[in-house]
Amino acid sequence: MSVSGVGGGGGIDRVLALRAQILERNQALARANQAVSGGAPATQAPAGPAKNFTAALQDALQQVNEGQARAGAASSAYERGETIDIAKVMLARQEAAVGFEATLQVRNKLLSAYKDIMSMPV
Repeated sequence: MSVSGVGGGGGIDRVLALRAQILERNQALARANQAVSGGAPATQAPAGPAKNFTAALQDALQQVNEGQARAGAASSAYERGETIDIAKVMLARQEAAVGFEATLQVRNKLLSAYKDIMSMPV
């Protein structure tokens, strides 16, 4: 099921590709941990997934920001009386709103997870 027209660039496909990449990395880490029998874990292993997560998060935030900018530009163009379809303006604004709401929900989940981790007894 692909809703690439709504995201304006295959957002669902991108998320699925990121998920597949994360699963591949987890399998590679599991194989590496099995290879190291009883020894110390490799020091470079955590840096890869953390770096990819950071890059993926930054890309997602950049896309949300670009969506907000596109919606603002479309609204401004319509208000100035330029020949732009109102349906396109409304669609751009709705896409920006959905992207922002999704970002807000991810932030809330991350904060909740952080609070849960910090409240764990040591």
